[in-house]
Amino acid sequence: MKIARRRLLGLFAASLALGGRLARAQDVIRVGTDATFMPFEYSENGKRMGFDIELIEAIAKELNKGVEWIDIDFKGLVPGLLANRFDVAASAIYITDERKKVVDFTDSYYPGGLVIMVKKGDARIKGPDDLAGKKVSVQVGTKSVNFLKEKFPSVDRIEVEKNQEMFQLVEIGRADAAVTGKPAAKVYARTRGTLDVLDQALTVEEYGFALRKSDFDLVKQFNEALKTLKANGTYDQLVSKYL
Repeated sequence: MKIARRRLLGLFAASLALGGRLARAQDVIRVGTDATFMPFEYSENGKRMGFDIELIEAIAKELNKGVEWIDIDFKGLVPGLLANRFDVAASAIYITDERKKVVDFTDSYYPGGLVIMVKKGDARIKGPDDLAGKKVSVQVGTKSVNFLKEKFPSVDRIEVEKNQEMFQLVEIGRADAAVTGKPAAKVYARTRGTLDVLDQALTVEEYGFALRKSDFDLVKQFNEALKTLKANGTYDQLVSKYL
């Protein structure tokens, strides 16, 4: 009798613990990011900063939820999302038809597009037509890689893991140019003063947060929260702060 009672008490305690973990899980949104892409997500003094970081946290606040950040390389964002490692991928991700085949996106939260960056004073590349045969650095897993493969097959691509590496290769002369997102390129060029962003953009695209297709309710909640933040001025404050 005592053994049976102890088993019942053990099962009861386990069920309470599981229920507590499930309740906590429902109060937290797990978000995957590659915090190396200023001004959207980056680290400063060991703290995550950036437009995406603060926007996600503001959305979570509107939904009365906390945020658990999970750091991962950009190329692992979609696979990690599909593998249930996190609920949302937030890392300056372009909304593309290819990605929409496997994940859902929120409404666009900021306009972007691919641009060309060159070393300041380098006149060899004045526009897209000058990319042929040049060494161009791109970040693995980004839209830039496939874009160059399809539109500029003669380019000598240098694929790197991190955004910072991509820019540095141009700065030290190991790459003739970099192709990346316009907002981040503009901020980096303005901050460092060593690179120029060419006026002629390669594409015009939109950024969105990625979620699993099965989480359509969460997509809807994110979109409603975005509308609220745009209406109450929070969104504009973040744009002014970072972009």
